[in-house]
Amino acid sequence: MPVDLAEGSCYNLGIMNRTDIPLIGAATGVFAADIARGARPFGVTKFGENARLFTLKGKGGLEMQVTDCGGKIVRLLAPDKAGALVDVTVGFDDVSGWEKTDAYFGAIIGRCANRIAGAAFELDGKVYKLAANDAGHNACLHGGVRGWDAYVWAAEPFTRGDDVGIVFTRTSPDGEENFPGTVAVKVVYTITPDNVWRVEFEATTDKTTPLNMTQHVYFNLKGSGDMLDHEMRIAAEKFLAIDANLAPVGEPRAVEGTPFDFRSFHTIGARIDAADPVLQNGAGYDHNWCLDGEGFRQALVLKTPARALEVWTDQPGIQIYAGNFISDGWTMKDGLPMKRRGYVALETQHYPNSPNRPDFPSVWLHPGETFRSKTEFRFKAL
Repeated sequence: MPVDLAEGSCYNLGIMNRTDIPLIGAATGVFAADIARGARPFGVTKFGENARLFTLKGKGGLEMQVTDCGGKIVRLLAPDKAGALVDVTVGFDDVSGWEKTDAYFGAIIGRCANRIAGAAFELDGKVYKLAANDAGHNACLHGGVRGWDAYVWAAEPFTRGDDVGIVFTRTSPDGEENFPGTVAVKVVYTITPDNVWRVEFEATTDKTTPLNMTQHVYFNLKGSGDMLDHEMRIAAEKFLAIDANLAPVGEPRAVEGTPFDFRSFHTIGARIDAADPVLQNGAGYDHNWCLDGEGFRQALVLKTPARALEVWTDQPGIQIYAGNFISDGWTMKDGLPMKRRGYVALETQHYPNSPNRPDFPSVWLHPGETFRSKTEFRFKAL
């Protein structure tokens, strides 16, 4: 099913039919071709798919290594004022590293991100039963047993003016993880000269289906240690309380007077272990903030003395996960040990369990519609 790229669309990406963006191995577009030639093997998934690793270097210094297996970010090197690069995200030496963990590090998430409570939803009088793959929480998490993070996608590097990027595409068949409808999906990563990493999602379907996509990237702006000393500000007056199964309960609650109030800067660690039952249900922060306003706007600022990260999005929510359930025993790239709460995940999204909550912003995608969304991660040297 072709993805609709109508000229009048708000987020027309204008990529699929462009002749100035070469395919992998194409003779034209020297820089993009060099990226493609530089792609190297990155292991074989447990499903027998060969993965590759691509390197994207922005003119402002921001550099990314990314694999076509789930569009996972392997390295994200951000400069400070002196131009020194620090890897600010989690990754592994090959795809097998992700298969030994359950934290979805740096991956494209779909068909339905976050949790669907009870591992089921109803559509047009039919109950769709899903995999309850969120251990102990009776929920379908991040698309099921094999979500979109676990597939090798078609990948095409490109250049566009001073921007460099990569386009990922795949078709999710009807019935995949028991979700209805064949979904054609495209995800575009772009790195700009001013050190912005832009993520654009686009999808169509031939049957009504729930769709909630995110990029499950984790950050530590220091590149080591934990992130509890990072200062954070969130443009949200409300958040979603969760129960013991980590599913939203009730209406959005005011952040005022709670450990969830980040309307002004606080360090992540200052209140993460507060005696608040809603906070303790997540063993710390693992909650959705209901972002103020609509349209493309600033959602969050994360900062350390050397770097700041601004998150801009058109999504209604952002899940902030402080790595509370991450094991100290995992080993990441270059043999470095994983640390609990070493990184914080910033997942722009629709609200969790939206297929079962008609009072939440809709995640239903219908035939003839095109889902489009954009998030930017803007890095600043301080």
